[in-house]
Amino acid sequence: IDDLAQVLDAEHIAEHLYTKGQPDPDLLIRTSGEQRLSGFMLWQSAHSEFYFCEAYWPDFRKVDFLRALRNYAQRERRFGG
Repeated sequence: IDDLAQVLDAEHIAEHLYTKGQPDPDLLIRTSGEQRLSGFMLWQSAHSEFYFCEAYWPDFRKVDFLRALRNYAQRERRFGG
């Protein structure tokens, strides 16, 4: 454990995620009215803003996406603070 703790850091973990090389999301949209992530992108979304909407994914429309963007644009980001 001590040896691993010396080499393990945030960059090492990020290199082994399926989103390797991609920036972390600024906005994460959750459909279906659920207000939970269900373990989805926990590491990458640590400083993301979340938007929850009632529409289920198959019914998610352009207007729902624009609402999420408008809501996000009105936020004051605190980056975990």
